[in-house]
Amino acid sequence: MERGIQVAKRNNNSRSQKEIVQPLDKNGFIPLYYQIQRALMEKIQSGALSEGDPLASEEELSRTFQVSRMTARQALHGLKANGYAFSEKGRGTFVTRPKLEKNIMHLQGFTEDMRQRGMKASSKVLEQCVVTANDELRERLRLNPADPVMRLRRLRLADGIPMALEESNVPLRQFPGLDHLDFAKTSLYATLRERYGVRIGYADETIEALPASRDEAEMLTIPNRASILSITRIILTAQETPIEAACSRYRGDRYRALIRVPMTAIE
Repeated sequence: MERGIQVAKRNNNSRSQKEIVQPLDKNGFIPLYYQIQRALMEKIQSGALSEGDPLASEEELSRTFQVSRMTARQALHGLKANGYAFSEKGRGTFVTRPKLEKNIMHLQGFTEDMRQRGMKASSKVLEQCVVTANDELRERLRLNPADPVMRLRRLRLADGIPMALEESNVPLRQFPGLDHLDFAKTSLYATLRERYGVRIGYADETIEALPASRDEAEMLTIPNRASILSITRIILTAQETPIEAACSRYRGDRYRALIRVPMTAIE
């Protein structure tokens, strides 16, 4: 009788507790390493293994399945390559959450993005005020010197976990009363679309990998100077009128950029 996967779980800081999951099919066409990898991924996705839990070592997996250490190593490498695990030298391999792919070719608000992923989006308003635009902002939004701008800074969360910091600058001349709404509970883009009839045409975006500042790291609960995905954008209507100048800072350990390149670009 074939032996099943043993997954080490943390229990009062002990790795002694084992949980048996599905057995390997050693006569099938699916590689053994992938069967181990897939079973571990299912345990992580189901919540049976939580973020930070230790995983069995190469030696433990090899002994449990009666496979080579190379096969066990491939399974753990696959988990790490897919964002489900990370290793710390001298400590072992631990469960992490896979990174969310940010499709930079698709313009979508945070609330709708999280809803489609089956996650609950929420916001904490850090700043909401009316400001006088500086020269750079006036140029980007094509404003007159006296035009007021609503500045909105929010911490965006998914299932209660800090995911991004967003700053939006929206001209109030086009959207009177916008600054009186509560954007802790309201989607900015849904409001522009439903209340003001905005039809968004496109966005010009600049994407950078930057180190988190001390304040950013504290709010996003990441190490100081950890990598963040920074997206600076100008959103324009279908009539090419700029309606928002924004900057979003996404956690580098939870996001990666995704882009689809049309074939004509490489011919």
